[in-house]
Amino acid sequence: MVHQYVDERVSRAKFERELEEFHSLESEYRRRGWLLVEADFPIVIVVMAAPQLNPPPIVTGVAFDYTNYDLEPPSVHLVNPFTLEPYLAKQLPTTLNRAISGLQQIAVPGFPGGGIRINQIQPLMVSHSPDEVPFICIAGVREYHSHPAHTGDAWELHRMTGAGRLVRLLEVIHKYGIEPIQRYAVQLTPQVAGFESPVAPE
Repeated sequence: MVHQYVDERVSRAKFERELEEFHSLESEYRRRGWLLVEADFPIVIVVMAAPQLNPPPIVTGVAFDYTNYDLEPPSVHLVNPFTLEPYLAKQLPTTLNRAISGLQQIAVPGFPGGGIRINQIQPLMVSHSPDEVPFICIAGVREYHSHPAHTGDAWELHRMTGAGRLVRLLEVIHKYGIEPIQRYAVQLTPQVAGFESPVAPE
């Protein structure tokens, strides 16, 4: 549990700024499937749906905690939209897969320094085990900046760039978690329920 140590009036003012930015285009965000369901300092809950499908499914909830903002970045978790419990890694409805394009060097006789361009998939949702609550591995998220692997990428380097802004983080989640959904995946698995035994004649 993080306690508010920054002057609460400062954090509240910046929290309200985030909400004002969202409300200024709220009808557009609603069309994109972003539904603001709670906003009570320091917590914001947004439910994200995929309106490109018919019927449109609710994909995930997103919980933001703006305690000590913006001396600290917000805490962000994908949550069950009905219970608001953070998803464990094994429960995630989306892992926010991002395609990374790069040039891989290969040895080709007669063509020194040759290479081929490949695409790799990098999930932005990161955890050490399936039973842990994963975090979104991008700058602007408290869990990213507090992770030991990111000590060289301090929040202070991103604080003035808008990295922790509500709409900016929703854009990232939408781009990698909602926008790629194009159809329902239906899997039919036949099951043996027992035997049919007609009554034998006497």
